[in-house]
Amino acid sequence: MNKSGALSSTEVMSEEQQQSQVKKATWRSYMDISKTGIVKSNLITMFAGLFLAAHYTQTPLSAAPHIVILAMLGSALIIAGGCALNNYVDRDIDDKMIRTDKRPSVTGELTASQVLWYGLITSALGTMMLASVNMTTAVIGLSGLVIYVVFYTMWTKRTTTLNTIVGSFAGAVPPLIGWAAIDPGLHPYAWSLFLILFVWQTPHFLALAMRRCEEYRAAGIPMLPVVAGFGVTKRQILIYTAALIPVSLTLFNFGAVYTAVAFVLGVGWLVLGFAGYKKYDDDIKWATHMFLYSLVYLMVLFAVMVIVHMF
Repeated sequence: MNKSGALSSTEVMSEEQQQSQVKKATWRSYMDISKTGIVKSNLITMFAGLFLAAHYTQTPLSAAPHIVILAMLGSALIIAGGCALNNYVDRDIDDKMIRTDKRPSVTGELTASQVLWYGLITSALGTMMLASVNMTTAVIGLSGLVIYVVFYTMWTKRTTTLNTIVGSFAGAVPPLIGWAAIDPGLHPYAWSLFLILFVWQTPHFLALAMRRCEEYRAAGIPMLPVVAGFGVTKRQILIYTAALIPVSLTLFNFGAVYTAVAFVLGVGWLVLGFAGYKKYDDDIKWATHMFLYSLVYLMVLFAVMVIVHMF
């Protein structure tokens, strides 16, 4: 890569070369560059925002099924489009990482132009669907897309350890989209959901970065453990994990059950984190446990948010 961040002719094969080597693309090829796992997890938090907004505005979801469908489908498409564009931009480094070297944009199943056009068209369709719900929803969705593709993927991912923070803004958008679909005014609860996701993502992704440290190093990505080492990274993970406890408790009005679950989950994660300094000799093993716990934390916390408002 040159100093401007653009891909040189020696780093990415030409479109003609790709066309000559391309394998037969299938629907699964497009599903792979859509990163369906990321889409599904984001839809969970997006639906939580939508469901909670409906509860607090006393809007029966059964009375507006088209809103639910358009908001869910629009969110899925704009997230998938952003992931595809991420694949397009990162096609010069994905072959250097084990977790990404099987992407269709790397193996030749899809050409660069196919990935680019799929990402653009899918993102546009998703934005239009969100706009058909209301403009606030569309603006929030489009803002998340721009932050993820431009400010994270194209800029900070390759230039600074702050890339994780920048990416966290985009990753925290889904519950705002869901809430705005029902209540464009965005109640403070919506912003609490955003803040929970924003803070959660740093310990989650830094743990992942520790696990994949050598892959990021080989790809030239300045993740914190690559640049500053595991000691600094572990301290940052603990700081954000601790901060998540009071942030999650800003929603104490959700009731005693939610409050208790949020507190126990947060303290449990923090205890596991401190164990990294005393009980774990293997930093990668510690990071793996922290990463897996972060997934459980998010799914349980948002599931409880919805469940306590169902009865």
